Amino acid sequence: MIEFSHLTKVYKDVKALDDVSFTVAAGSVTGFLGPNGAGKSTALRVLAGLSRPTSGSATVLGRPYAELDRPAFRVGTLLDATAQHPGRTGREVLTLGAIMLGLPRSRVAEVLDLVGLTGKESKRVVGRYSLGMRQRLGIGHALLGRPEVLVLDEPANGLDPQGIQWLRGLLRELAGAGCAVLLSSHLLHEVELVADHIVVIGHGQVLAQGTIAELARHGSLEQTFLTLTTAADRAHTTGTAARRGLATDSAGGSGQATAAATRSGRATAGSADGGRG
Repeated sequence: MIEFSHLTKVYKDVKALDDVSFTVAAGSVTGFLGPNGAGKSTALRVLAGLSRPTSGSATVLGRPYAELDRPAFRVGTLLDATAQHPGRTGREVLTLGAIMLGLPRSRVAEVLDLVGLTGKESKRVVGRYSLGMRQRLGIGHALLGRPEVLVLDEPANGLDPQGIQWLRGLLRELAGAGCAVLLSSHLLHEVELVADHIVVIGHGQVLAQGTIAELARHGSLEQTFLTLTTAADRAHTTGTAARRGLATDSAGGSGQATAAATRSGRATAGSADGGRG
């Protein structure tokens, strides 16, 4: 239901995404794991039609997001929980969303109950919400239209342990009902507890993907994650140094040696990719 196909995104001279390919199936939760700055949010912005790909594609239900009919009924997204208007109450935020979608007010009450924002909390202005409450509100807004696909960027940030447990249960319930869930996070343990499939990204490249059992077959998932991301960091550092050297070296033997070093750095990244499941 979600497909990234050879997705590349370049900002000036920075390659934020490099040939990213993976899919998210209906009825499953896919954890999109990587350190901060790995490219997770960039990939989700392209998927949601907020940024254009340099090459490749990101599609939902077989089409780019911008080409979907009534997208809020097909795809629910939460990319930034802090983006809500601070002067509106939580109930007002959801009510405006429901009006735009032509939904009855009863749906607002259902969603508030679903995300645990009832009574006084729903009548409080968003500017006085904690980050965890904003996350709940953002998830509720994403679910207003009962979408087939749910895309969440770091939804556990700001949630207390009870909130994280609630989020796990909600995502498993949605997947059980056939929803395709893409969950971006840097919190390895939380993703491990809820995901069916995991994609590891580092420096804009997919380093590995597969089930938890497949990725942890030579040790724990944490060990695999750290091995992959450390190797990617090393390869990136080597490649960056080599490119700088190539830019300053004169033509000839020195330049050829630097180019070879650059190729070596890419080979190291490629060896990390070899762990794809």
